[in-house]
Amino acid sequence: MAFDFLIQLLVNGFIIGLLYGVVAMSFVLIYKSSQVVNFAQGEFLLVGAWACWWLLAKFSIPFYMAFFITLIFMTIFGILVQMIVLRPLIGEPIISIIMVTIGLSIFFQAIMNWMFGVFTEPFPEIFTTKSVNILGLNVQTVYLMSGLISILIMVSFALFFKKSRLGLAMRATAFDQQAAQSLGVSIKQVFAAAWAISAMVSAVAGVVFGIVNGISSGIAFMGIKVFPAVILGGLDSVLGAILGGMVIGILEHFAHYLDVQFLQVGNLIRVAPFYALIIILMIKPYGFFGTKDIERV
Repeated sequence: MAFDFLIQLLVNGFIIGLLYGVVAMSFVLIYKSSQVVNFAQGEFLLVGAWACWWLLAKFSIPFYMAFFITLIFMTIFGILVQMIVLRPLIGEPIISIIMVTIGLSIFFQAIMNWMFGVFTEPFPEIFTTKSVNILGLNVQTVYLMSGLISILIMVSFALFFKKSRLGLAMRATAFDQQAAQSLGVSIKQVFAAAWAISAMVSAVAGVVFGIVNGISSGIAFMGIKVFPAVILGGLDSVLGAILGGMVIGILEHFAHYLDVQFLQVGNLIRVAPFYALIIILMIKPYGFFGTKDIERV
């Protein structure tokens, strides 16, 4: 019985880890293009979740249409945030931009609480079938949906960066902004695209977490919770973000198993990723796939 419980948790952890990997990719995408760590990433999840809920609850439109409209809205939202708030800060010290993202995090939290309240709101009924039995394991339908969407996003990212002109421009900008600009790449356009894609992808994760647990300001915590996955894989590695997300997802659910079966500490699933973060920073500060910065003095 305990072994079945462990397998169930590990499967759930793997699927959630795919979603963590998607959010971690959003972190990496912004960092690679602009060298900025976006501490408002969790709020992108929250805004996307509330936007989809509002369309469903107030207008009763089909979920898939509401989901599509939400993605379009979040794409525009990401572009506007970059253009209005962050573009004027190009050339300023990185710490100033990071502090602005922290300010954005607090601002968006306050706006969402003012508009929708502070109490958890359940998502309208989406799936008629709550869970699916796969090889004896009960997997929630929304988890299956999120896993498939996460894999689709990862494949789309790979094709986007290898085949599209904008993707190649973003890779060039991440490697050397000055060299990319000298070759005719619009740095402003790349920055806007990075924030747009990051906001859109984060909305996917926000909607999934909202369907599973209801929508509250706690969804924004996922942005910080994913940070250990980013550090594990490397702050400038998309592949590392994916693998880091899966590792952290499995790790936290394994920690939950140990907590329930043996340790009885309570809530270990929430803190285990941050214990891992401390260990990672002590052993591999640049992560497993991150690029080491070498400065000559």
